[in-house]
Amino acid sequence: MTKVYVVFYSMYGHVYEMAEAVTAGAGEIEGVEASLFQVPELASEESLARTGADKARAVFAHIPVINAEQLPEADAIIFGAPTRFGNMCAQMRSFLDRTGALWAKGALIGKVGSFFTSSATQHGGQETTIVTSHVTLLHHGMVIVGLPYSAQGQTRIDEITGGSPYGASTITGGDGSRRPSENELELARFQGRHVAAIAKKLSA
Repeated sequence: MTKVYVVFYSMYGHVYEMAEAVTAGAGEIEGVEASLFQVPELASEESLARTGADKARAVFAHIPVINAEQLPEADAIIFGAPTRFGNMCAQMRSFLDRTGALWAKGALIGKVGSFFTSSATQHGGQETTIVTSHVTLLHHGMVIVGLPYSAQGQTRIDEITGGSPYGASTITGGDGSRRPSENELELARFQGRHVAAIAKKLSA
């Protein structure tokens, strides 16, 4: 059985919705077991309550929090995190910074790695967030997989949409009121399927 881990951070639930879609897509590939995890929160309960994020995060509080030591169990890892100034958020950065022992052992070499994200605006750093995340995955020796143009939803111009050849993404709006569209969710499912299919081939 090929194992795919979807590892995400979400503050207001947008990336969580995308992560669910990625996991569902990966699970569609026969012989693949897809599991969903979240990374630890860094913000205080007071801070989360002040911004209203505590209520949003309660929706996915049942998703298990992963430890870095669990990552080598997977054949593929698809990370998801919101954009912060064109880079991944601090919570995901902190989690990945705790993988030094795995790097020292080469524990992730040859595993498939991929990334998806969200941003408030169309040009709010979605592409730079994903591309810069690839640097960390390459340091671990992972095989990078993006979102090929066979996922035709990323070429749509009849509606505002996320998605690029680097990975699936969603646009939240400045106040977070926009939820992932069906097109964005389908791009996330496609990425899950695509990564899972490649991981299955590599682990055969």
